[in-house]
Amino acid sequence: MHYVIIGAGPTGVLAAEHLRKLDKHSDITIVGDEPEPPYSRMAIPYHLIGNIGEEGTYLRKDEGHFEKLNINVRQALLSRLERDTKTLTLSNGETLSYDKLLLATGSHPIQPPIPGIDLPQVSTCWTLEDARKIRDLAGEHAKVVLMGAGFIGSIVLEALALRRVDLTVVEMGDRMVPRMMNQTAGNLLSAWARSKGVTVHTSTKIESIRANKSRWWRRAKHPLKVHLDQGEELDADLLISAAGVRSNFDFLEGTGIETEQGILVNDHLQTNDPCIYAAGDVAQGRDFSTGEYTVQAIQPTAAEHAKIAANNMVRDNSVTHRGSVNMNVLDTLGLISTSFGLWMGVDGGDSCELLDEADYRYIQLQFDGDVLVGASSLGMTQHMGVIRGLIQSAVPLGKWKARLMDDPTRVMEAYLATVQAQAVAAKV
Repeated sequence: MHYVIIGAGPTGVLAAEHLRKLDKHSDITIVGDEPEPPYSRMAIPYHLIGNIGEEGTYLRKDEGHFEKLNINVRQALLSRLERDTKTLTLSNGETLSYDKLLLATGSHPIQPPIPGIDLPQVSTCWTLEDARKIRDLAGEHAKVVLMGAGFIGSIVLEALALRRVDLTVVEMGDRMVPRMMNQTAGNLLSAWARSKGVTVHTSTKIESIRANKSRWWRRAKHPLKVHLDQGEELDADLLISAAGVRSNFDFLEGTGIETEQGILVNDHLQTNDPCIYAAGDVAQGRDFSTGEYTVQAIQPTAAEHAKIAANNMVRDNSVTHRGSVNMNVLDTLGLISTSFGLWMGVDGGDSCELLDEADYRYIQLQFDGDVLVGASSLGMTQHMGVIRGLIQSAVPLGKWKARLMDDPTRVMEAYLATVQAQAVAAKV
């Protein structure tokens, strides 16, 4: 048996290791398309801050880790997939045959069609090569414009601010992290960033980027001019684009593998080809809260997918994927924000919130009947685990719903009185 995994990110690596636990003898090959050892994109901001070197981003730091597990790692692009012969052709000319194939190709940054987006002082923050460019251009006091204050943009924001750059954030939505926070929380997060010296523009678009040309006898102090739709013009040494991501599945064109926003999978993370599975940012899998099939480009889902797919590749679809809880945890210059499940609420549902604007503390809960289905918070990290537990258990809260509506900080008491009480009763 030969298991092949396309993608050397966290999903691919964790899946390969889980395959090895379940199958001690079969061949396992990971194919990654970057020249570095498998690494975590989520660690790049820590590298930019200077907390870790490039080696600190590597997913497995022990020398010879993959060799010890007898996992082959190849560095090449996938050029062709031939399903009828179960053959892969790589960009270096090599061919691989597979018995079971896992597609864990992740996602890539979207580059909006803005004039000047291809200038050399414009970059994404997605790869180690990007990080090297940012290190060179984003020195202390450099003028940096960050386009996008979504989840990824806000992670990059912290790294840039801690590098002591002169940072301006431009977000087209009406608040920061609009896909994770409501108006109250998003505006509070913006206020927090401004209090730390970051300039934040919301409801604003970048119209164009152009080279800052000076007179022939004088070099321009800053190489970029960034034009905003509100009329303002910004000088910049570097512009970082964090305008969202898209799943990597274009290589499947013509193969017959079904795709929409990602690669379509069933409840075993299996594609319409029974020998091919997909996991992580590229997989359009079940959402726990809605039951719909969506792409969840978040680390917890990637890890969950990796293990389930590996199990099913070895044990003939023995594990059912019941859906991933959409969960985001974000650290913005020391302020932790979270969102879980249907944080925006459901039609006809109840909600409650508690706001302490002066101390940047906020929590809101969303109910469907007497079941907690979503939540978000700022500055209240003590509630993260129990909120997820309450949502994932879908246990009726009974009288505890009214108590939470009155005081949403009592989620720990509600968890102990409902979820844990239910578990104890089931054992008796």
